[in-house]
Amino acid sequence: MKRKGASCLFPFIQKPTVMICLAIDDEPLALSIIKNFSEKIPFITKLETCSSGIEALEYIKENPVDLIFLDINMPHISGIEFARILETPPMIIFTTAYQDYALTGFDLSAIDYLVKPFSFERFLKAVNKAYELFLLKGNTFNKPVSDNYIMVKVEYSTIKILLDDILFVEGLKDYIKIYTDGKNYVTKSTMKNIEEKLPPALFMRTHKSFIINLDKVSAFENNHIILSEHKLPLGNQYREQFMAFLDKNKI
Repeated sequence: MKRKGASCLFPFIQKPTVMICLAIDDEPLALSIIKNFSEKIPFITKLETCSSGIEALEYIKENPVDLIFLDINMPHISGIEFARILETPPMIIFTTAYQDYALTGFDLSAIDYLVKPFSFERFLKAVNKAYELFLLKGNTFNKPVSDNYIMVKVEYSTIKILLDDILFVEGLKDYIKIYTDGKNYVTKSTMKNIEEKLPPALFMRTHKSFIINLDKVSAFENNHIILSEHKLPLGNQYREQFMAFLDKNKI
């Protein structure tokens, strides 16, 4: 009998993009199984666990999450209630011992609905489905292999851009424009997505439409930040953080 290769089990394994996941369940054994299964999947780079919806709400406030494995029957906040509370929910795969909520789960745009106990094969099928959607959503930025560049999808190519070459990033609705010393690149993404990928020690959000490379700032005058020949506005909600940066580097 011919053995299935890795490419059969993981149809997207050649793609370097990875997902950050969160498992929410009040049963330690259920969390352990999901964690064990996730460790076998190469495109899940990180899995955090929470034992209640309340704990998970606090976690999501401070951390990016691409996919949630969500139990339904939990104390205080059920999985269904939790999914409805989220204003901009990540992708959700329900993991529950009850089949009765399947229609409700799919009404909440769940990726899949796994009934416990589920096998690794069934778990993998659900996760592959989520990963395919994750890639289609325009997550065109990959974690840098090194700390000094990002890989960006531009039209039909994936371009390596050195962080030191980036002047600033401009948000254009569903796209962003990356300005460098030599060339500019437009790609489908969001400001939130690129902001999460850029190192905060080097880059700062200074306006709802701009993220700047702090090393490229040449001057600040009349409420505008000067980078090379570009003059960018400083947004009110970002003023305190930027002014603190200036004060820290004053002589």
